[in-house]
Amino acid sequence: MGRMRVLVVASLLLNLFLAGALIGGTVWLKGGHRMIAAGALRVIGSELPRDERRAFRTNLRQARASVRPLIVDSNAAKAEAARLLGEPVPNAVAIKASLARARSNDARVRAIVEDRAVDFAATLPQTDRQSIANALISRIRKRDR
Repeated sequence: MGRMRVLVVASLLLNLFLAGALIGGTVWLKGGHRMIAAGALRVIGSELPRDERRAFRTNLRQARASVRPLIVDSNAAKAEAARLLGEPVPNAVAIKASLARARSNDARVRAIVEDRAVDFAATLPQTDRQSIANALISRIRKRDR
C-alpha cells in the first residue's frame, strides 16, 4: 500500500506542476509580452504597428525562403565537420574547410536577410523607422552589459 501512496502523491504533484505551468503561461501570453529569442530582426520588428509588423515578418520569411539552399548547405557543412571530427583520425584541414564553408554561407544568409529588412524598413514612415532604430540600440546595449 505504501508504494501506491507514493505513486499517487507523485502523480498529484506532477499534475499540480503542469497546471501551474499552463496557468502561468496563459497569464504571461495574455499579459502582452512580446516574442523573444526569435532572431534579432524579428524581435526588433515587434516594435512596429500590427500591419507593418506582419508585413515585416512576411518579408523576413520570404528572405529566408530565398536563401534556403544556402542554409541547407551550411547545415550540411556543419554535419560534415562533425562527422569528420568523430573519425578515428580527424582530418583537421577538411574539418576547417567544412566549417569555413558553413561560416561563409551563414554570413551570406545574414547579409541577404538584413539587406531585405533594410529595404523594407526604408519604405516605412520615419516614426516606425525610429522605433526600429531605438529597439536595435536597446538590444545592443543589453548585449553589451
